[in-house]
Amino acid sequence: MSDILLQLPTSSPQTPPVPPMPSSDPEPDFAGESLAPLLLAVSPPQEQDVPMAEVYVPPVPQTGGETGVSSALIEDLIVKTLYDQGETIGRDLASELGLKFSLIEPIIEQLKRQRLIETKGSLGFGVVSAVFGLSEAGRSRAHECLEHNLYVGAVPVPISQYKTAVRAQRLKSGWLTEDALQEAYRGINVSADVLAQIGPAVNSGKSFLLYGQPGNGKTYLAEALFNLNSSPIYVPYAIEYHGLIIKVFDPVHHQRLEEAADMTKSISADAQYDGRWVRCRRPFIVTGGELTISMLDLGYNTTAKIYDAPLQLKANNGIYLIDDFGRQKVSPAEVLNRWIVPMDRRVDYLTFREGGKVEVPFETFLIFSTNLQPEKLGDEAFLRRIQYKMFLANPTRTEYEEIFASFARSQGLEVTPDVVAGFIERHYVATGKRFRRCQPRDVISHAMDLINFKQLPVELTPELLNHAFASCFVSTSMEE
Repeated sequence: MSDILLQLPTSSPQTPPVPPMPSSDPEPDFAGESLAPLLLAVSPPQEQDVPMAEVYVPPVPQTGGETGVSSALIEDLIVKTLYDQGETIGRDLASELGLKFSLIEPIIEQLKRQRLIETKGSLGFGVVSAVFGLSEAGRSRAHECLEHNLYVGAVPVPISQYKTAVRAQRLKSGWLTEDALQEAYRGINVSADVLAQIGPAVNSGKSFLLYGQPGNGKTYLAEALFNLNSSPIYVPYAIEYHGLIIKVFDPVHHQRLEEAADMTKSISADAQYDGRWVRCRRPFIVTGGELTISMLDLGYNTTAKIYDAPLQLKANNGIYLIDDFGRQKVSPAEVLNRWIVPMDRRVDYLTFREGGKVEVPFETFLIFSTNLQPEKLGDEAFLRRIQYKMFLANPTRTEYEEIFASFARSQGLEVTPDVVAGFIERHYVATGKRFRRCQPRDVISHAMDLINFKQLPVELTPELLNHAFASCFVSTSMEE
């Protein structure tokens, strides 16, 4: 299922001026033996995936009232969907809306009585297999609906149901264990002391500041948290507030988990969750220097006349990393001032184009990563708003050697301890150069490039490392 924005028509001809948009799902062929999908929908298989215990699952609405939205909104979406798709089987129409067919059937009958919808045919399996299309009056109604907004897709979830779901999907205190964190960082050279600082911060779900010199792996450490094995969540395609629609599900930031028998879930009596939601991994969203204040509030599409959720809303029940904090176009004070209330109270207030506001949950784990001195970001009271802080120091010589050897092995390179020791003595000890965690990777990568270029033996020699080092770093002097 996907939500689609239709182009606004300029006239009302006999044939809709907008051709049906392609669907991500292939059109079913109901000729001959291809009736199997429909029969499967009427009589679903006995084996079903059972949701994990104590994991929130949005319940399937059984009545129009349980959808939380008005029947008028559903009517409009039915008309716009038929305008977009053309003649559509009842089952597929329900699937597009994310609802059971039995729930939309009374609305379809009402639209038929109003002569807005016509039955064009049937596959012989009851109303669910009927083929529906718009009448001339229905196409005129579609034009009126499109003047309001161009949203077509799953019926939006009301803001009240969204709040309930987000809070129910909050990770419980103590969910993260030391073993689980070590598993997430498996294969990465991280000291026990660093893990002991990261663990409590992640477990609390409160804000976290990572600071230190560039090249020491702050972003890498933060991004590795995406490897944590945690329960999936449900994200709505869109939410509704006083008739205004906010798109939430974003395939760029939300990783959908594949579903079994997805095409039949909207009409199956055994549907496991509300089809207006998408089962996803917990999101991990990253922004850097491109971040602006406008990206932290509702974005309004003037053509479609709907809103797009800000990044922190899309990151609910997940992690939001602000990388290179302090180097954005806006000051750190502006960013943190925007989030003072959300970080303290776990609620945010978003502003509509007309000036109204809506309260939404703020259940994202904020991570700030910076190369700047913390005092350059703000004063003591300012930094107090960020609950956890961790200074990522330069690696020790032993840590550097371990990182060097580990990365060399990952590249299939042979290197002896004596060669590494000589390299360190010449380029670090003798010159006073500071160790950085990224340097072994950079030097070895340059060495591999030279090996491939000159067709040399796959082995790190002192000469090769000296050449790679020289191509990695600038000289402190430009004098010959």
